[in-house]
Amino acid sequence: MRLSTETLAQVPALGARPAYDRAAVKAGVVHLGIGAFHRAHQAAVFEAALASGDLRWGVIGVSLRSGSVRDQMTPQDGLYTLLAREGEKQTPQIMGVVQHVLVAPEDPEAVVAALASPDTHLVTLTITEKGYCLDRKTGRLMAEDADVAADLAGLERPRTAAGFLVAALARRRAEGLAPLSILSCDNLPHNGALLKGAVLAMAEAHDPALATWIAQNCTFPATMVDRIVPATTDEDIAGLAGLIGVEDRAMVKAEPFLQWVIEDSFAGARPDFAALGVQLTDAVAPWEEAKLRLLNGAHSAIAYLGGLAGDRFVHEFVRTAQGLLFVERLWDEVVPTLDPPAGLDIPAYRRELMARFANSALQHRTRQIAMDGSQKLPQRLLAPLGAVVEQGGYFAGIALAVAAWVRWQAGTTDPGETFTVDDPAAPALADAMRNAPTPRARVIAALGVLGYEPDAAALDAIAAHLGHLETSGARAVIAAFLGENA
Repeated sequence: MRLSTETLAQVPALGARPAYDRAAVKAGVVHLGIGAFHRAHQAAVFEAALASGDLRWGVIGVSLRSGSVRDQMTPQDGLYTLLAREGEKQTPQIMGVVQHVLVAPEDPEAVVAALASPDTHLVTLTITEKGYCLDRKTGRLMAEDADVAADLAGLERPRTAAGFLVAALARRRAEGLAPLSILSCDNLPHNGALLKGAVLAMAEAHDPALATWIAQNCTFPATMVDRIVPATTDEDIAGLAGLIGVEDRAMVKAEPFLQWVIEDSFAGARPDFAALGVQLTDAVAPWEEAKLRLLNGAHSAIAYLGGLAGDRFVHEFVRTAQGLLFVERLWDEVVPTLDPPAGLDIPAYRRELMARFANSALQHRTRQIAMDGSQKLPQRLLAPLGAVVEQGGYFAGIALAVAAWVRWQAGTTDPGETFTVDDPAAPALADAMRNAPTPRARVIAALGVLGYEPDAAALDAIAAHLGHLETSGARAVIAAFLGENA
């Protein structure tokens, strides 16, 4: 028996469920990239808005690629379970906020129509770092990308997020509708400005007057989002079915913690975000930087070092004395590069992060975090590395994490398990490193694919770590690092 409107009454009252009239909800939000993270994060905030009685904030979800989420949710009338896990505690919440899910390649016109609807006020995006199709060096649209090139040539059937937004904004302008607030919720520094640049570049290619209208009327608030949302497994689905009595193929699991910081810059209507626990601020960057460098940077270090050593989950890495101490040393190096905002207590934040990492109920896979490393490394590890070098600080731990990423490209763990590197740059990285005969050459080749040239001292440190990782393995190298820095 599947979760649906018909079977909802049979689900035991173990947690919250929609008490509002779903038929009366208007879809005030269109979300591009309706994966697990959105359903556990932004959707939870909009669900709370509906529960408060403000029925303007239902969500139309859009998948820019496959129909898998639509196929999970449509048989369930858009209902799904958000399962918060911490230790032995599991708290299910049945979510009714998603009105329906569109699959962009199947019906691009439906996506444009949803974005151009008079009911739509907000657009949110979780399309991953690679979804913005931006050149890392210039910040410009990658015109050589097939989808970008198609959208630059014509927007009759958009393919990219920027293309869909421009097509819809052109329609809104032509029909005299209100502009939109468009929020990037991806882990990119200055994500609002990057998204705005991509949209304006696409608009300029088609209609300079439209680009001017967008720049003058729409807003692109920067945001910082934080919630650990591991990938759902078949075991999770079976376990939830045993808990609530029905099968939910669209369920998501997450930690209890949720944080959303948004730049207070909106073009029109919005929920009462402050009442919903969202932080509105004039400056997102300090929050964003602290999260990227402490949480995300440590996550990537754990993913590559732990993954090489054979740790399947984040909690397995930090439950060892060596793993825990390595993360603390990494943070010691990174903290001097931060300019924390008022209200962020860095020592308390570090303690909270470590407790979240240690939450074994999440089963947060290192392989999941290791995906798309070429898109994540610049802001998570290379930016703090450059900042530490500039300050004349100590960076051996950051260098070790970067070396572990380079080592990861070989596709073999220390115990000898082979795996496929899941990264859009994997072919380019493999080609660049294929004829690199030394650890130093391999570091130069790999970082060159990212357009990054490290300082000479940093290069020496990364190369030395890589050589040791290749000969001794991650656990031995971590032990040596900690011994040298006791």
